[in-house]
Amino acid sequence: MKYQLKQYELTLKKWEQYFGDWFLDKGTLQGAMMEKDLYPYSALFEPIKINSVTSKNRIIMAPMGNISMADETGRPSAKMISYFVERAKGGVGLITSGLIPISHGIDPSVTEAGELSIFPRIDRSRTNLAGWRDLSEAIHSFGSLFFVQLTPGLGRVGSPECLVKKHKLPVSASWNNNFYIKQIPCRPLSFLELNRIVKNCGQAAADVKAMLADGVYLHGHEGYLLEQMTNPAFNRRTFGPYKDWQSFGIKLVKEIRKRCGNSFPVMYRIDLSLMLNATYEDRMKNISALKKFRNERSVAMALEYMENLVYAGVDIFDVDLGCYDNWWLPHPPDAMPPGCFLSVSELVRNHFREKGIKTNTGQDVIVAAVGKLGYPDIAEKALQKGLCDMIMLGRPLLADPHWPNKAYAGKVKEIIPCIGDHEGCFKEFIDGGHPQCGVNPRTGFEDIFPNISKAIIKKRIAVIGAGPAGVICACTAAERGHDVIIFDSGKTAGGLLIPGSKPKIKFDVYNYVNYLNNRLSSVSKEFSLKVEFGKTITATSLKSGQFDAIVIATGAKPITPDIRGIDMPHVYKATDILLNPSKASGKSNALIIGGGTVGCETAHFLKYELGIGEVTVVEISPYIMKEAFTANRGYMIHYLEKAGVKLLNCSTVTEITPSHVALDINTHKSVPDPYNTWSPILPENIPNPFAPKIKNRFKSIDIPADLVIIAAGYKSDRTLYEECLRRHIAPEVYLAGDVNRPGRVFDATKSGFAIGMAI
Repeated sequence: MKYQLKQYELTLKKWEQYFGDWFLDKGTLQGAMMEKDLYPYSALFEPIKINSVTSKNRIIMAPMGNISMADETGRPSAKMISYFVERAKGGVGLITSGLIPISHGIDPSVTEAGELSIFPRIDRSRTNLAGWRDLSEAIHSFGSLFFVQLTPGLGRVGSPECLVKKHKLPVSASWNNNFYIKQIPCRPLSFLELNRIVKNCGQAAADVKAMLADGVYLHGHEGYLLEQMTNPAFNRRTFGPYKDWQSFGIKLVKEIRKRCGNSFPVMYRIDLSLMLNATYEDRMKNISALKKFRNERSVAMALEYMENLVYAGVDIFDVDLGCYDNWWLPHPPDAMPPGCFLSVSELVRNHFREKGIKTNTGQDVIVAAVGKLGYPDIAEKALQKGLCDMIMLGRPLLADPHWPNKAYAGKVKEIIPCIGDHEGCFKEFIDGGHPQCGVNPRTGFEDIFPNISKAIIKKRIAVIGAGPAGVICACTAAERGHDVIIFDSGKTAGGLLIPGSKPKIKFDVYNYVNYLNNRLSSVSKEFSLKVEFGKTITATSLKSGQFDAIVIATGAKPITPDIRGIDMPHVYKATDILLNPSKASGKSNALIIGGGTVGCETAHFLKYELGIGEVTVVEISPYIMKEAFTANRGYMIHYLEKAGVKLLNCSTVTEITPSHVALDINTHKSVPDPYNTWSPILPENIPNPFAPKIKNRFKSIDIPADLVIIAAGYKSDRTLYEECLRRHIAPEVYLAGDVNRPGRVFDATKSGFAIGMAI
């Protein structure tokens, strides 16, 4: 047994290293380039029986947050129903809802002030049940199954605002710190409160069954309340029935079986390991926010627990790694490898098969793989090799709800690829919105845009700029029946995404750039769309075209900070280095001005791919990559630190010389740790009253640098737009994407689509 434990520990460390340097193996990206080498996908579209029901294929829609998509009483709304039904239309075999809390009145973080809810509810009143029945029936209309995911609560990862708005402490299994504000404690739930949640779970499951859904799904991973109760990292109870960390989860499953019978499918979402020790190593002993969690559930313990869950009545698992405190694991960002957790599902599947463990109906335990599987060849190969029984897709189905139908038809090039930035799907609802998608502007708006409406009056339209905003606008307008010409000074579509797609870890963006070009090509063949590359457009040339409408989507320009020596020959923009890495040849000391996403990804490229000896990132603000989603930010900072990249926050470049860069750095102990990946950056509208005020103690230093890279952000290039407006070049003049507001692909595609639909 000790040997097995040691082997599992080594496996976790091996995985942690692999997630950081996977791209150095040239073969890893094979299959992730959206090709169709394994078509037709016979394994992917083979039916599979789950207890008493049969999924028409092996594809599961992951529980992709339906937060703020129901009405405020929790009843599924037209928006929520349209969102899920679009995925059913797209051919998914099994759809799972986002998490539905069953602990309202017990976990104060799951209910808003005034007894309103950002989550759908199935427990509030019978008036809510009609929405669930409508949703189940609509999904069934397209031959898909529907499982409803239940969560006992959020616990320590719930919003700490309940303390201010409801005067109640957040809760947990034991006295644990709140994830968002570490200074706020979470009180242990009482024995009676936990018993109530168990009873609530049975009632919710019975209601799920009565509302015609096909199964129930327990949310037991990522450090939510069920995880907190069933992992000794969080559950340190010393007395009572729930001091046994397995008992709560097993009681939930038994209560479901008691209320719903043996033929109703039960699914369980679990992590094989939190991987906190593998991630943070000695920091687990030294960081106060992590110390309590050192005694995490081992892989062997997790497997034993999963066996007991099967004996209690679980039919199917989906398995991943990690929790909120290393958020890039359960929510793998763009830089994580394709199919990142296939080794995890393989280990679990082999364990059940080798031990001959069967479900209560005598079937094999089904293991679904998760984690960046939106590449048909990789998904098919995983099933063929027996690494899993089903494939779970989350963000790929937000990017393209018709992924299954397109894969089945061999139209892989037409699949809109997820770019892994998390901007629309997660960051949006954390900041106060609802789930959307950076590359699909219809996601979350299926109720408003059920289809592309035809234009009433055909117009002649010019779109200048073939970045995401320009391409989406031109294609949308052409598909509506307009006569469209798109111009770009470059050779291909993509705009600033072209240099952004050059690092190997940005393969998802590379796929998206290819998609933009493929879409231009296909739309131009079917509709009235003309593509003109290598053309520099002026207001005068547009005037001669006699256009009814002009859309300026010329993008943004890099900001050049006012620093002495900024024009020296060894100073480059980040885009220059990404497009032409030979400019960094022979350099040994690189310094990057700007610690946002572009600056840090460039630092990663220099260190990992070009092998630059010393790389330093200088950021004037207190936080590195402040604008990025927590998972993307955490991954990048973690692996930059492991590679020895120096991150200097609260620092300012004062001068650049041929041999060094002069800095003023704040050395006060109140300056935030730039390598902190275990604590999130709170939204600006949520104050942390416990946050220490940053004090100043500046020190001037010189850092050797024979390569200086500017990544200080972008500013709008409105020159052409303003000239067209001033000269009345056309009756309608629009600005789209970065011309209006430099920022994200998410904003650009929404802008392009909105204008394309409005003209």
